[in-house]
Amino acid sequence: MKIRVGVVGPGDSVGHILALSREYSELEMIPYIYKETKETEKIIRDHKTEIDLWFFSGQAPYFYARSKGLIGEENAHYPPLYGSSLLGTLLEAHLREGGFQQASLDTIQESELDILKDTYFLGDLNIHTFSYNEYEPAEEIILFHKELYEKGKTEVALTCVQEVHDRLREQGIPCYRVVPSPVAIKLVLRYLRERGQSNWYKRSQIAIMGMEVVHSPSSLEEQHFTYEMKRHELEIKQVMLDYAEKVQGSFVQIGDGLFFIYTTRGEMDMHFQEASMYSLIEEAKIHSKLKVRIGVGYGLTAYDAEQNVRLALQYARDQKASPVISVDENKEIKEHLSESGEEAISYQQRIWGEEWEERFKGAKINPAIVSKIEYLSRHYQKKIVTAQEVSRWLKNTERNSRRIMAELERLGLAKVTGEEQPGQRGRPRKVYELKF
Repeated sequence: MKIRVGVVGPGDSVGHILALSREYSELEMIPYIYKETKETEKIIRDHKTEIDLWFFSGQAPYFYARSKGLIGEENAHYPPLYGSSLLGTLLEAHLREGGFQQASLDTIQESELDILKDTYFLGDLNIHTFSYNEYEPAEEIILFHKELYEKGKTEVALTCVQEVHDRLREQGIPCYRVVPSPVAIKLVLRYLRERGQSNWYKRSQIAIMGMEVVHSPSSLEEQHFTYEMKRHELEIKQVMLDYAEKVQGSFVQIGDGLFFIYTTRGEMDMHFQEASMYSLIEEAKIHSKLKVRIGVGYGLTAYDAEQNVRLALQYARDQKASPVISVDENKEIKEHLSESGEEAISYQQRIWGEEWEERFKGAKINPAIVSKIEYLSRHYQKKIVTAQEVSRWLKNTERNSRRIMAELERLGLAKVTGEEQPGQRGRPRKVYELKF
């Protein structure tokens, strides 16, 4: 098993990373070289299907790709620039320039510079800094160095971005580039190896997709006409067989109106991304004239995966709409709403920690509901809510939400902070502050 790692950066940085990666036989390093940071976008869009993980040469291309929504923390990394990286560049610049007292520096954080000054004696050296956390256009960084140099405030520019280095050199400004140390690069290589192995292991987990017929009063009546119902189920079987072939899975009918497809997590996750699950619901409805719901369960064993798919279907039954519910090996529940373009809602079924276990003893509320409200509170950035708002979040009745909020208040997870009058008539509504 080879973990395919795309190495993105300027030619010299990519070459340095490739040289240090030779001892990591599990990694297949694939170089993608650019001259300007903005080329990163095209590289990733053109090659994302060929790569498992991304190794960026520095902060600039990494956060540029993040700003475009092309990568996430889980599938990309870059080597941070520590004081030791800067120290080597300072020594080189000092020897080549015959000494200097004033310099400009970009990217590296003030805190790293302070550590360097506290650890090593730098004499009267004064460094003007342009620190930033994520991505800044090369033009802004060039302007910073150029203005200081032309005003006579600096003698040397120190940059972490090759594009800046090359442009300043072209303009006759003495410029030296700070590059990641071998130690930092090796740390990232180890991280990517572990992450890649973890991802491969995760992809090989068992996944079961369950499809269940949602019976209406009329379809329940049709159950008496067995042949008619069986014909409808045959149509669903055909749809499920086609889908089983697509995800390279095994199809099984569990009972009347309940069908399972056994496959791997890697296959299932890939088809989640393609939103094919939502078209599957529509296709089943068109062919069989029956509404269906879908649940997905993941597990380390077939038994765990089956327990989780049944739990997912149970949560799906509580929904008025037809989201696809998945439950993983940690009992994390996700409501996938890609059909409407919304992000998946994620919450826990389990209670974590002694304090929570003690608090929930004798509680008249499901911990998963509490976890869901906590997630939605953070998602909408709202701590002050009414039962009516919670009702919209949970898609249940206002009466049920009032009961939930009263129980949260009893558990110390919500506090009544006032009342609001919905109109000229009617009872005032309690206003709660959530205390998660």
